Amino acid sequence: GLKLMSIGLMIEKDMPLIWRGPMIDKVLNQFVNDVAWGDLDLLIIDMPPGTGDAQISLTRRVHIDGAVIVSTPQDLALIDARKGIALFHETDVPVLGLIENMSTFICPTCGTRCDIFSHGGARLEAEKLGVQFLGEIPLHMEIRASADAGKPLMAATPDSAHAKIYSAIAAKISDALLSAPADAIVNKA
Repeated sequence: GLKLMSIGLMIEKDMPLIWRGPMIDKVLNQFVNDVAWGDLDLLIIDMPPGTGDAQISLTRRVHIDGAVIVSTPQDLALIDARKGIALFHETDVPVLGLIENMSTFICPTCGTRCDIFSHGGARLEAEKLGVQFLGEIPLHMEIRASADAGKPLMAATPDSAHAKIYSAIAAKISDALLSAPADAIVNKA
């Protein structure tokens, strides 16, 4: 029941996307305003990391009810997360929270925990910046396998431990959107 639009649907599989600001701005405008979305409960826009042309164009063209920042826990990735949060604050977009992706890895054979990209960095960053910490998504083969197969984890194994993590994060995001002041939510999309 999800509607989807992606640049990936419009270009050849192995074709690089070498676009600068004006092209990105034009396509974002088309995706938001020209796609026949029909009735939507939510429009979720997945952005590349950082604070580049795509993010700036989006904040200038569309009223955004809230931004969710996703980062791995290591210091280098958190630099981009901090910049993203700062960009959204600067453009008056509410930051709904921060998610730690690839938070930890549990070996399926021996059960040993391995913090490949560190652990807890996003939670600490959220506390430091005063934004809600939304949760930790582990690095796990089930998550990767369902994505590679084109079967979202929530559809493939809705009762799995990993699906429950996604559900808990989605509930926090929904709560944050619902608790926003009514006059702050004016969706142009």
